[in-house]
Amino acid sequence: MPANLLIVESPSKAKTLKKYLGKDFEILASYGHVRGLVRKDGSVDVDHDFAMKYQVIAKNSKHVDAIVEAVKDAEHIFLATDPDREGEAISWHLLEILRAKKVLGEKLVRRVVFHEITESAVKSAIANPRDVDANLVDAQQARSALDYLVGFNLSPLLWRKIRQGLSAGRVQSPALRMICERELEIRAFVTQEYWSVHFDSHKGRQKFQARLIELSGGKLEQFSIGSDDQHKTVLEQLTGHPAKVISIEKKRKQRSPTAPFTTSTLQQEAVRKLGMTTDRAMRTAQQIYEGIDVGNGTVGLITYMRTDSVALATEALAEIREYIEQNFDKEYLPAQPVTYKNKAKNAQEAHEAIRPTSITRTPESVKAYLTADQFKLYEMIWKRTLACQMSPARFDMTAVDIEVGPGRFRANGQVLVFPGFIAVYQEDADDSEEEGDARLPALAEGEEVPIDKLYGEQHFTQPPPRFTEASLVKALEEFGIGRPSTYASIISTLKDREYVLLEKKRFTPTDTGEVVNKFLTEHFSQYVDYNFTAKLEDKLDEISTGKRERVPVLDEFWKGFHKQVEEKQGLSRKEVTQEALDEACPKCSKPLAIRLGRRGRFIGCTAYPECDYTRNLNETAEEKAAEVPVVIEDRSCPSCGGQLVIKSGPYGKFVGCANYPKCKHIEPLEKPKDTGVTCPECKHGTLIERKSRYGKLFYSCNTYPKCKYATWNPPIAEPCPKCAWPILTVKTTKRRGTEKVCPQKECGYAEQIAPPQTAAAAEES
Repeated sequence: MPANLLIVESPSKAKTLKKYLGKDFEILASYGHVRGLVRKDGSVDVDHDFAMKYQVIAKNSKHVDAIVEAVKDAEHIFLATDPDREGEAISWHLLEILRAKKVLGEKLVRRVVFHEITESAVKSAIANPRDVDANLVDAQQARSALDYLVGFNLSPLLWRKIRQGLSAGRVQSPALRMICERELEIRAFVTQEYWSVHFDSHKGRQKFQARLIELSGGKLEQFSIGSDDQHKTVLEQLTGHPAKVISIEKKRKQRSPTAPFTTSTLQQEAVRKLGMTTDRAMRTAQQIYEGIDVGNGTVGLITYMRTDSVALATEALAEIREYIEQNFDKEYLPAQPVTYKNKAKNAQEAHEAIRPTSITRTPESVKAYLTADQFKLYEMIWKRTLACQMSPARFDMTAVDIEVGPGRFRANGQVLVFPGFIAVYQEDADDSEEEGDARLPALAEGEEVPIDKLYGEQHFTQPPPRFTEASLVKALEEFGIGRPSTYASIISTLKDREYVLLEKKRFTPTDTGEVVNKFLTEHFSQYVDYNFTAKLEDKLDEISTGKRERVPVLDEFWKGFHKQVEEKQGLSRKEVTQEALDEACPKCSKPLAIRLGRRGRFIGCTAYPECDYTRNLNETAEEKAAEVPVVIEDRSCPSCGGQLVIKSGPYGKFVGCANYPKCKHIEPLEKPKDTGVTCPECKHGTLIERKSRYGKLFYSCNTYPKCKYATWNPPIAEPCPKCAWPILTVKTTKRRGTEKVCPQKECGYAEQIAPPQTAAAAEES
């Protein structure tokens, strides 16, 4: 048995480190967190300094037992969990378990931290160990206690006042509020018409366009020309006049490269450039951080991917600059290394930005050893890191003003003079128009140019766009809500709870999400307030640096929060889920209200159950009155024997009992389509096509609820070549085309069937 025991979180990381440290080290993995709060009320004792009751996580108990046994035989124990608060807390939990088991004796347990899995970094960390950082542990425990107190007090309230199975979270709820508020902005938006006026011209073979910016000495604003009639009047004023160049302005513009990746910016770019989800991006980053066998041994390809810092190590900067010098012309290398300022207030959990562990390890040199996702993410990180140390791009900007009668038009041109960092990498952006790079012909002041076409363009103002995963992450970061390492789990929770839908890669709140948000913003406004949440994050950061203590921060939060929870216990479900309408029920004349049911919001009578009048939220009373129920003649209700009729709901037509609400039997209008693919989980049922409550197709076992296996993509009866899962699924995206993919997230197998162009054409046909 080796004298040294090193404990890490991941088994794949353990394999990589074993090759660096050799036979003198036994390396074991904790498989993530080893202890968690007992999942019952009272696990955070608010009356005794918020003492926390932990238990070993069941699925990891065998790994903990293996670590305990190994410690008995080891002389030196090193805790090498991840270099962040969570990793520090895992090391502390392991230490607490070992002390409780009384296996340490006089043995010294030390903490080692490395931000990249390379031989030099790992050996340097082993040579320079430290103690577990109590401040970082306190900060993580405070965060865990806060999340527990919010979840275990607000979630049961949601169950009683709205519906079972709902949850509220300290950071999740402000994120939901953002999405809901954006939806309200979109609904309240009033479209406004405006016009722009242009003319097309040319010189020689080169065409160009100019836009009207002034008329009769007055500058044109966005809504100066607000109708078709006004636009026609302007055209009449301009028609018949020659076009004469009256001024030419030229200037040089520089665009500097963006900073190397942090966790947040990596997630944003992975969503925009690569079409990944934040969760998929972080899982892939974890894989290439922990180590990949690249032919000559296993090596971590990138530095630690949970970081707020944009700094680069001196050695890394020297290597990057040397690479630029050897592979690019000299003007691509700035005179001095480029430095960037951290945006995060407390960017010290990791010392560096996310970068390749060696810039000389080019994407093409390791492509053969990586999956498609791993290669794309590594290539993006490599290019961004290289570009951040290159010279700015330079453009020649030209603005030409042209007089046409009482009007002044402007033609803009941009020419890339020197690409600089753009030769390697350009950052993507959400919802923005790219700068025009049109070239203008050589023009001179006083020169007349022909007017090939004089015309107007009609425009309408657009509401603010719905959030994408990238823009939501950006907004959370700007408000200081949560930590970058939690963004992926926040988004996953919102989707899993069906508070939001991701349609065309943009978030729309569901009816349930809107009701939950309305309840929280009306009754717990402070705790979903963006500034309050951000200030609480600042306090947690101050705990991590020793500027604050854990207990006073928790006590301050708990006193106000607990009081508010107690005050809201008396609310009725009706107060929370119903929204009164200024409309009488056509059936009994009692008031109508917007109500929340199992399938979403609808309009119903407040006299229910005495009056059963209901209609869809987007349906008028007249449309409802015109409906004639279609009776199914050859069948009766299997629940009560009553008549079955075809009804209309928010998601289309369905079969229901005419005795509703006394009998609530419903069934789909059409029999679910059976794919014939055997369920991979229970091996007895087959997968059938169903619709979710929000109308999205999915495929689940026909033995439900006995077997609850389900997948979003159409299944095919082919085993996965990589992990041998009994089925594959067919997935089509614009970016990747049609692929056979393994539904097991941890597998990642994908095989292209049709390229994007073919897939797009197939979808259209």
